[in-house]
Amino acid sequence: MNFTEAIVLGILQGLTEFLPVSSSGHLEIVQTLFGIHPEASFYFTIAVHGATVMSTLVVFRKEIMELLAGAFKFKMNEEVFYLLKILVSIVPVGIIGLFFRYKIEALFNGNMIFVGSMLLVTSLILLCGHLIRKRDRSISFRDAFIIGLAQAVAVIPGISRSGSTISTGLILGNRKDELAKFSFLMVLLPVLGANFLEIFESNKVLVGTQASVILIGALAAFISGYAACKLMINIVRKSKMIWFSVYCFIVGLVTILFVR
Repeated sequence: MNFTEAIVLGILQGLTEFLPVSSSGHLEIVQTLFGIHPEASFYFTIAVHGATVMSTLVVFRKEIMELLAGAFKFKMNEEVFYLLKILVSIVPVGIIGLFFRYKIEALFNGNMIFVGSMLLVTSLILLCGHLIRKRDRSISFRDAFIIGLAQAVAVIPGISRSGSTISTGLILGNRKDELAKFSFLMVLLPVLGANFLEIFESNKVLVGTQASVILIGALAAFISGYAACKLMINIVRKSKMIWFSVYCFIVGLVTILFVR
């Protein structure tokens, strides 16, 4: 992987991690077009995912500090209930990670017909979320678990995590001003946990110019991720998810027909 490819993939990861278009699907497509084998991008993938986590922490730094401050009062308050809902939401993806991890990893094999098909599924999910109009409920523990199920399904390449979780919340009738924040905060622990697990279990060695390539890619992911996170909050508030449904449908169809 060279610097140009690292910048392109970093920007792509940052944008698609937050925009509801599937970061995993887009990375699979672009890596196929660049001829990059997934094994060659092991540490790069970990670094750009870590960079998008950092961008989330920066965007929601005030909210995170308020949640932590409330939690350290050591009493049942609004902040503690919110954190408990986040913990409930990560149970499904945790189960997937523990028991089906290698089956999921096997799906990241460059099968463009499969990725394109899943992008079509993402398009349908986004359309369903757009069609629901009654959105006046706060996120309950039940809702948090169901949204967590959507996040677990989104480990499949081509299924958008943010698109699935936010659209599921909209289908449940949750207020859209709460959903973007909840969707982005609920992914922090799973991504960090997955990254640490991958590094701990890996015997791959970082060599040559890889470190500088990884650094520039991570920086690109952080900058684009920060911008995309801020943008996505406004998109959800203004109910403009339908355009991403159209986009995913077009990209999915083109991928199935033309990308090999």
